Amino acid sequence: MTNRASDVSRPADASVSPTAAAALAGRMLVVMRPREQAGSLCDRIRALGGQVVLFPVIAVGPALDAAPLEAVVPRLADFDIAFFVSPNAANYAMRFILPQRAWPATLQVATVGKGSERVLRAYGFAHVVAPQDGFDSEAVIALPEFSAQAVAGRKVLIFRGDGGRELLADTLRERGASVEYVTCYRRFCPDNDPALLLDPVARGEVDGLLLTSSEGVRNLRQMLGADGLAALRGVTVFASHPRIVAQAREAGFTDVVETPAGDDGLMQALVNHFG
Repeated sequence: MTNRASDVSRPADASVSPTAAAALAGRMLVVMRPREQAGSLCDRIRALGGQVVLFPVIAVGPALDAAPLEAVVPRLADFDIAFFVSPNAANYAMRFILPQRAWPATLQVATVGKGSERVLRAYGFAHVVAPQDGFDSEAVIALPEFSAQAVAGRKVLIFRGDGGRELLADTLRERGASVEYVTCYRRFCPDNDPALLLDPVARGEVDGLLLTSSEGVRNLRQMLGADGLAALRGVTVFASHPRIVAQAREAGFTDVVETPAGDDGLMQALVNHFG
C-alpha cells in the first residue's frame, strides 16, 4: 500500500540573522531521514525561511524477533559497556528494557552522534561516552575509553539494527574485548509514492536533497528506479559523510556537497551554499 510520506511546508517565523534567513528563503529542500529523526532538522530549515519536503528513504520498526533482546535483559550486569549505534538503537532498547528492570549501575553507556547522546541523556544517563568530534566508528575507536588498555578483558554489548558496519566490534576484539551484538530494531525501505518527490522536481521547485545515510541512497535507487533517479540527478545533494558522498556519486549524482556531520553541520553547509 502506498503511504503519504511527503509534507511540503511553508516557512515558519523565527528570529534568525538576516544573512541566514536570506540564504534559505524560498528554497525547497528534501529531508530524507527516517520520519522519527527528521523533525528537528525540518524545523530548523523552516526557521531559516526554507520549505521542506519530507521524503524518508529509510523506515524503522521493532526487530522482527524480540527473543535476542529479551534474552539479554537479565544478563545486562554481565557487561561493562553498552554501545548504542544510533538514536533508534537507544530508543528501541530502552523502551524494551527499562519497563522490565533498572539499568545496572556498573554498565557504562556509550554511543556516537549528538542525536544518540541526547536520547540517552533523556533516559537519565548523566555520563555518556561519545566522541565530540567525528560521528562514525572511527571516531569512537579513537576515544581513550576504547583504547586497548581501557577495553582489554572487558565485555561490550552493542545495540544495533539488523546489520551494519563491523569495524567497531572487530577493532574492540583485536584490542582484547569480548563483543556481543543484540538487534533491537530493523530498517527497511519505505513504500513512498515517488510522485511526491518527482513532481516538484519536474516543476523545478527542489533546490537540494539531504542524504544522511548510505543505505538511504541505495533505498532511493530502489524506490525510484532508473528513470526516476535520472530525473533527480540535476539536483544538488548534501551528504553528511564521505561514504554517503561516494554512494551518491555512484548513483549518478554529479553535484554533491559533503557537509559536516550532525544538524549543525548540515545547516551551516546549507547557509554557506545558498548564501
